[in-house]
Amino acid sequence: MERRVSFHTLGCKLNFSETSALAREFAEGGYVRVGAQEQADICVVNTCSVTEHADKKCRNLIRRLHRRNPSAIIAVTGCYAQLRPQEIAAIEGVDLVLGNNDKGDLFGRVAALSGKGPARVYSCATEELTRFFAAFSGGDRTRAFLKVQDGCDYKCAYCTIHYARGASRNPPVAVLVDEAHRIAAAGQREIVVTGVNTGDFGRTTGERFIDLLRALEAVEGIERYRISSIEPNLLTDEIIGFCASSSKFQHHFHVPLQSGCDRILGLMRRRYTTARFAERIAAVRSLMPDAFIGIDVIAGFPGETEADFRTTYEFLERLSPAFLHIFPFSERPGTPAVELPDKVSPAVAAERVARLETLCRRLHGDFCRAAVGTEDRVLFESTMRGGMMYGYTGNYRRVKAPYRREAIGRVCPVRLLGMEEQTHDLTGEVLA
Repeated sequence: MERRVSFHTLGCKLNFSETSALAREFAEGGYVRVGAQEQADICVVNTCSVTEHADKKCRNLIRRLHRRNPSAIIAVTGCYAQLRPQEIAAIEGVDLVLGNNDKGDLFGRVAALSGKGPARVYSCATEELTRFFAAFSGGDRTRAFLKVQDGCDYKCAYCTIHYARGASRNPPVAVLVDEAHRIAAAGQREIVVTGVNTGDFGRTTGERFIDLLRALEAVEGIERYRISSIEPNLLTDEIIGFCASSSKFQHHFHVPLQSGCDRILGLMRRRYTTARFAERIAAVRSLMPDAFIGIDVIAGFPGETEADFRTTYEFLERLSPAFLHIFPFSERPGTPAVELPDKVSPAVAAERVARLETLCRRLHGDFCRAAVGTEDRVLFESTMRGGMMYGYTGNYRRVKAPYRREAIGRVCPVRLLGMEEQTHDLTGEVLA
């Protein structure tokens, strides 16, 4: 009798790539993967803990799974499991809690269980975070997420990632090139290069991030690469120049800022100033004026005054990025930010988030509208809604066009005819 397994992923693209790797192990072991809403014998939950809201979502998900599948084995892994294993183990229905270091052993641990029982907790000590779990997503998307690096050495004041993921580490370039070949053989045309601190690649192998990018570019069958996120202090002139001249690496940069106020950046223990950040963005635009620039920002960090927030707002307005990823500050136990004075009330933080969201809508609309009347190349995905297919340009403008089956999974030349003001989707006409 076949055994059914469902997977439930919360959080970052790194988690999604790791869940895909786990799903392949279960498939190779004879399990049938079912949808998240279907009945399953085993439910695997890959958790996030970047905010208190993320923790709450994890707990609620686990409880829903147990109510829907009371006899199913529930295995929980990921960052929340790493940081608060006993808290998760105490939730009714949980059978296995596995830290990030041994995430690759999850299939074997689950297969060894004879049935439901008291939760077993494995490998959740921070000092054990030394292994690298190789992972890439595949099979269900036009693009794949390739994990090239894990962990972080930065220890920013608000962040638990160092404790949840350990020190920065990575596999050799040759291993990642082999994985890119596997992705290409599966028919996917785009790879997103992902990690916790992607630009820090090379800590454990003596290689450099630019070495990896050059090696990946040579992989036949992959037409596009994106760098998922890179710290501003690691976005070097060499990387910028390489991406500008590459036929495969897209003009798409996601660069965390967190605050546009130098005083707050200092409290956050970030490794750059606003002047350095602006200089890096200018360096990108000098070679790639069409680049999509996405920026992370936190509103309501302890000590952030209204004047500090206005400084951040005006800095972002001057930079005019294509998109803002906005987060209200969330206090995480065990981080230095817990001890900082002058806490900002949740209501004030929420109001600042709303102001930044309004700014983001304006900036994103301006970025997408600027492409109307031009031609570009779009990789169309399999989703069809209302007779339309959707895809993205190299610089991450979303485009919709009348559905054509033969265009799915291909990079097609498209004429951009207009923009929908509500969604900022561009309407396109496929030219070939």
